[in-house]
Amino acid sequence: MTNIGQLLTLRSASGNPGPRRGPELNELGLIEDAAVLCLDGKIVSVGKSKDALRDSWLKKNRKKIIEMDCSRQVVLPGFVDSHTHPAFITPRLVDFEKRITGATYEEIAEAGGGIRSSVEGVRKAEKRQLAEKVLQALHEMAKQGTTTIETKSGYGLTVESELKSLEAIHDAAARWPGTVVATLLGAHVVPKEFSGKADEYVNEVCEKMIPQAAKRKLAQFVDVFIERGAFTAENTARIFEAAKKHGLSVRAHVCQLSETRLQPLLRYNPASLDHMDHVNDADIRALAQRDTISTLVPGANYFLGLERFPPARKLIDAGAPVALATDYNPGSSPTPSMPFVLSLACTHMKMSPAEAISAATINGAWALRLAERKGSIEPGKDADLAVFAVQDYREIPYWFGINRCGMTMLSGILSSCAGAHPSSLR
Repeated sequence: MTNIGQLLTLRSASGNPGPRRGPELNELGLIEDAAVLCLDGKIVSVGKSKDALRDSWLKKNRKKIIEMDCSRQVVLPGFVDSHTHPAFITPRLVDFEKRITGATYEEIAEAGGGIRSSVEGVRKAEKRQLAEKVLQALHEMAKQGTTTIETKSGYGLTVESELKSLEAIHDAAARWPGTVVATLLGAHVVPKEFSGKADEYVNEVCEKMIPQAAKRKLAQFVDVFIERGAFTAENTARIFEAAKKHGLSVRAHVCQLSETRLQPLLRYNPASLDHMDHVNDADIRALAQRDTISTLVPGANYFLGLERFPPARKLIDAGAPVALATDYNPGSSPTPSMPFVLSLACTHMKMSPAEAISAATINGAWALRLAERKGSIEPGKDADLAVFAVQDYREIPYWFGINRCGMTMLSGILSSCAGAHPSSLR
């Protein structure tokens, strides 16, 4: 790629080895009039266009490579969407209408809507049908500049259906050129057949789901929804212990609707704690001393019509590392668009455009423990890039309701966001 107007490398100016926090979130490693050379799915060279044209290797091999003129547009690392739920069959339109008339998230769930209303469709679906739904979501996200996606199960809530969901995610990932990280979310809610018997359902998760998912290498992470009406901190400790026993890393939905003390969870070294709307000040101070990422998902707050958004400024100003994700799901955040999430982060959580971009790229990579390969444009990292048809990176969160992503490169495979057939730059 040559003739790049603004290249956001996200290279660390300080050289600090961990996730970006505090003022570091504003360091984008911007290079103007830039070029990037990619080979065999990896980034080989990054710098000024004039320096690239002088490179002896490039001069010798210029006829063998595909050169893409970026027409002075903005190029940045492909977004890392570190929290999504694409393994579902149908949208939750009844929930949508009920919420418009004033029903709350918890009231809808108590009436049989919410997460449980997606379960029947997933349980009845063939694995092939579910895989097609996941693949469709992956393609939609790539059109918005996303190249790495964490994908959760969580709408089956039986051993068979949760494993089927993970298999569907695996099958879809094999047909998509980007990177997919699978998460077992068997502990999403307690299914109705276990009503009043949460401990028995936790046994199913710990003794059957986790061991089988680990043995078959279907998941890298185990997630738990810790909330009123879902799972307690005590349930979570059992599930995290089982995950640890079977070699899986952990993450959690927490503090979305009410406060949960985080200190008992932090001893399990979770990669990420997500939502975090009601996190307390003491826990924010504790997070500032750790590499656990607070993944904020303002799309859910927007779609649920909430006045309160995650406390991004408090977290950032305290030195806690934050990421942004879509929380793509059928009930509370049906958006595949990371640029829209960046816009919400700026307008509703008062993050700067630079902070939002860092949170959606390099810190998203840290939330998936992939920072050695993803999240910045540096030699040796995966060739995951997004080209936006704008002149200034601040336009990416500025424009909303329109897709300005013109091209996405996923592990060296170039794909037009307008739907053109991908071509290889390997």
